Amino acid sequence: MNTFHCCATCEHFRSERVDDKMRYYCSRLRYETHPKYQFNCWSPKEVVQKLMEKRNQER
Repeated sequence: MNTFHCCATCEHFRSERVDDKMRYYCSRLRYETHPKYQFNCWSPKEVVQKLMEKRNQER
């Protein structure tokens, strides 16, 4: 699996502070999630996509 693949690197990952606690969720699926979780619907953020392309070129 891709080493970058996790919710925190997805363009749909959102976080917000609620009552002094962090809440993480997917804006597309509307699921509560955690930064290190993985789902098959992953869409990397633009900066992550560029980093993946750079790493592939280095190989």
